[in-house]
Amino acid sequence: QVQLVDAGGGLVQAGGSLRLSCVASGSTFAINTIGWYRQAPGNQRELVATIGSGGNPTYADSVKGRFTISRDNAKNTVYLQMDSLKPEDTAVYYCNAVTLDTLYWGQGTQVTVSP
Repeated sequence: QVQLVDAGGGLVQAGGSLRLSCVASGSTFAINTIGWYRQAPGNQRELVATIGSGGNPTYADSVKGRFTISRDNAKNTVYLQMDSLKPEDTAVYYCNAVTLDTLYWGQGTQVTVSP
């Protein structure tokens, strides 16, 4: 079992920055990929960025060049640095971890970007 606690959301003006964090606990040794998804009202949950155990990141096209994902294995924490935020980035952001056979989700943190 893996538990995820994500935090760091808030209200920011367009062009601003936020940093999300996700702390993993439990069977963290089993995590292959960890990252972030988001879901805006009326939309499906979509991938934002993920990072593998080897440190190789994947980004959605919509956030490339603006968001940076990083992973601190010693602290079992993954970060999402979000710069140049846009109103269309407004969503609930969920931490996600993948093991060999299970997906885990954090509780979600709200990010709201005002025009």
